[in-house]
Amino acid sequence: MEKRKLSFWEIWNMSFGFLGIQMGFALQNANASRILQIFGADVHELSWFWIIAPLMGLIVQPIIGHYSDNTWGRFGRRKPFFLAGALLASIGLILMPQADIFIAILPALWVGAGMLMIMDASFNIAMEPFRALVGDNLRTDQRTLGFSVQTALIGFGAVIGSWLPYVLTNWFGVSNSGENGAVPLNLIISFILGAIILVGSILVTLFTTKEYSPEELKKFEDEIAHQDALSEDYEEKESRLVDIFDDFKKMPETMRQLSWVQFFSWFGLFGMWVFTTPAIAQHIYGLPVNDSSSAEFQSAGDWVGVIFGVYNLVSALFAFTLPYIAKQIGRKRTHSISLVIGGVGLISMYFMPDKESLIFSMICIGIAWASILAMPYAILAGSIQPKKMGVYMGIFNFFIVIPQIINALIGGLLVKYLYNDHAIFALVTSGVSFLIAAALVYKVKDVDDVVQN
Repeated sequence: MEKRKLSFWEIWNMSFGFLGIQMGFALQNANASRILQIFGADVHELSWFWIIAPLMGLIVQPIIGHYSDNTWGRFGRRKPFFLAGALLASIGLILMPQADIFIAILPALWVGAGMLMIMDASFNIAMEPFRALVGDNLRTDQRTLGFSVQTALIGFGAVIGSWLPYVLTNWFGVSNSGENGAVPLNLIISFILGAIILVGSILVTLFTTKEYSPEELKKFEDEIAHQDALSEDYEEKESRLVDIFDDFKKMPETMRQLSWVQFFSWFGLFGMWVFTTPAIAQHIYGLPVNDSSSAEFQSAGDWVGVIFGVYNLVSALFAFTLPYIAKQIGRKRTHSISLVIGGVGLISMYFMPDKESLIFSMICIGIAWASILAMPYAILAGSIQPKKMGVYMGIFNFFIVIPQIINALIGGLLVKYLYNDHAIFALVTSGVSFLIAAALVYKVKDVDDVVQN
């Protein structure tokens, strides 16, 4: 037997839920620092609150990967996790910008941080099974396309989420000024709409996509060849949660090599997400440190949403070219060049004279972001045992969240004591981190290339 070759629109529908997941994720990335500052956080404290995000990924994704690998019921293998994650994330999206309604019970800052935790745990519950589903449903020759389509939908969802507060204010007249330290109305409405679209997009995938059963997966020729190529022992045995630790020790060589690329890529991304709003407010708008109440700060925050939308739009469009470019020059070289371009974009933000110039920086970052979301997973999928696709995709997330945790622990200290509260230098550091990742790509072994040759 052989897996059926899926049409473009079948692959599109299979990944459509990622549009809603990333819309919610983009609302968080562009606005969480801003909201936490409104609730009273200082600039150098932001990374400490953001540590919640990678911690949730570190804990949740391997566990969800394990159970989604070993759960099969009337609703499927991966689908129940999509829906549960979406529903929980929608609660966090609705309540985070409205955390001050709990002020009689707890400080708004701590409630906001708690909602950030709920959102991140829930995004991880939904996100990891989506990546595993591409490995489950697509033949080897369609995986690069599958992850590229997924990247495109991530980009489109992120554009909508990033631009939504700006659009509500400038097109529909919704206020972006919060009275007495409250979160502006445009953010509150944006997060509610994000919750609705998140659940709706997940339902599209649930109702349009068929999953292969574990018994069907065992019979496919490409999976049998894949198993033989990896020379792994496929003796059936009962799978236990504690096996995750054994799986970690036995991770494929390609995953170990990619781990260093992922480390420096995501160390840089975390710094960008956490510090772009205060960096732009200070470096471009000329605002003092920890100014979170002025109209200019809110405008700076809205503009960060706009430029974040730019890099995500570029990512969505560039994702469609990735399969062609990778076919011409190889996946490793494609990823390395993309990371160099992204690193240059991050460093260039220091030299930009005005807010409009930042669009160039974000175009460069968008190219790197598209590759980060597609190429490592396309390379990795060829090195993973089919029956371990979910758990290894979850373990691979370690190398996304660990660098973020490290950045969270030291990023604020660097900004406070080394950069003298000038957050723009955190973005320059992120750019240098991208360049290191680009160099490390060349040490990675692409198993699919070996198998195909």
